[in-house]
Amino acid sequence: MNVVVIGGGIVGLATAYSLADRGTDVVVCEKGSIGSGSTERSAGGIRHQFSTRVNVQLSRESVRVWESFEEEFGIDIAYRRAGYLLLAREEATADAFETNVEMQNEEGVDSRLLSPEDAAAVCPELDAEKFCAATYCPTDGFADPHLALQGFSQAATEAGAEIRTKTAVTAINTEDGEVVGVETEEDSLDADFVVNAAGPWAGRVAEMAGLDLPVAPRRRQVAVVDPETPVPDDVPLTIDLDTGSYFRPEREGSAIVGGHFAAEDPDVDPDGFDGNADLDWMIDAVEHAADYAGYFGPETRIKRGWAGLYAVTPDHHPIVEETIPGFVNAIGFSGHGFQHAPAVGQIVTELVLDGDASLVDIEPLSSDRFDAGELHDEQNVA
Repeated sequence: MNVVVIGGGIVGLATAYSLADRGTDVVVCEKGSIGSGSTERSAGGIRHQFSTRVNVQLSRESVRVWESFEEEFGIDIAYRRAGYLLLAREEATADAFETNVEMQNEEGVDSRLLSPEDAAAVCPELDAEKFCAATYCPTDGFADPHLALQGFSQAATEAGAEIRTKTAVTAINTEDGEVVGVETEEDSLDADFVVNAAGPWAGRVAEMAGLDLPVAPRRRQVAVVDPETPVPDDVPLTIDLDTGSYFRPEREGSAIVGGHFAAEDPDVDPDGFDGNADLDWMIDAVEHAADYAGYFGPETRIKRGWAGLYAVTPDHHPIVEETIPGFVNAIGFSGHGFQHAPAVGQIVTELVLDGDASLVDIEPLSSDRFDAGELHDEQNVA
C-alpha cells in the first residue's frame, strides 16, 4: 500500500506516523518546511470543552495520545494541564453551557458548570460581575506545537515514512474517477491513496482533484505580553465566549492573549498573508482581556506577536472522509487541528487500511452535510 500525504503540519505528520506504524509506504509532500503552515503558529490549546459530540470525541481520543506522548515518542511537549475556563456574558450562552456540560459528561469528560464567583476562584483576577455562568474542565490545557510536531516527524521517519520538504504537489492524477497519484515539480508519485492534509491550502489541493470544498483560509493573531500583574502558571486558559477574547499563562508570569474582534473575516492568500501581528490588534486584544481580568492593567507591556491561518468551514467542523475513490480529506479544522491531530491520524489510517473509521463516528464530518444543509455548528470557537 502506497500513500502520499500532502502537507507536513501536525495533521499530516500524525497521519504519516499512524500509517507507517501499520506498515504502509508513506511519502509526505510539504511545499515549505515541516510545520511552516499553521502548526508552528498555533497557541497549542488542548481541550475537551466543545459543543458537539464529535468534537468532544476527537478531543478525548487525542488526549489519550497527548497524555502518553513523552513515554511513546520520547519528547517532552511541555503539556500543561491548567484547565480551560469558558465564560458567558449572555443568558443564551449560559443556557448552551448546561447542554454542553451534560453531553461532555456523558462522553466521560470532567467538565462542570460554575457560578461566576466559583470561576473567580480558579482565575483569581477575574471580574465575576461581567458574567452570568462559566464552565471549567481541569484536565484541559496546552502544549508546545513545535515539540509535538518534532515528535510525530521523528516517529514517522523511524517507522519508514519519507518526508519531503520543499516539495509542492502541482497536480493530482486520476484514472476513471479514481485518484492514483500526484505530480510534484520533481517527479510523479503513484499512490493507492492521496491524503489532503494541506491546512490553509486544502481548498486548492481539493480543486486539483476536481472538488469544490468550503474551506477558507482566515487570518488569526496572537500576542505575548507581560501583564501588569503576572499570570500564575495554574491559571486556566480563559475564554470570554461572547467577545471571542482569550488569554492563557505563558512563562514566568507572561501571557498569551488572542481573539478575533473584527466584523469582517475575509479569506486571505496563504502564500501571501502578513505573518506579523498588527499593533492595533495587539492593543485591542490587551484591552479586551483587561475588561474582564485584572492581570492586564495599564502597565501591561506587549512583547511580540504573530499571525497564522485557520482553515475554516461554515460550521467550524473539519471534513474527514474519503471524498472520491483514493482521495482522503482531513481538512478544515477551524483552529482545532493541532489538538485533534492524534485522533485524526488514526482515523485516516482506518479509512485507508480498513475502509471505515471505528475510533470515532465521523459521519457528521462528511462533506455531504454542506449540500444537504445539515451543519453541526460548533459554538465554542475562539
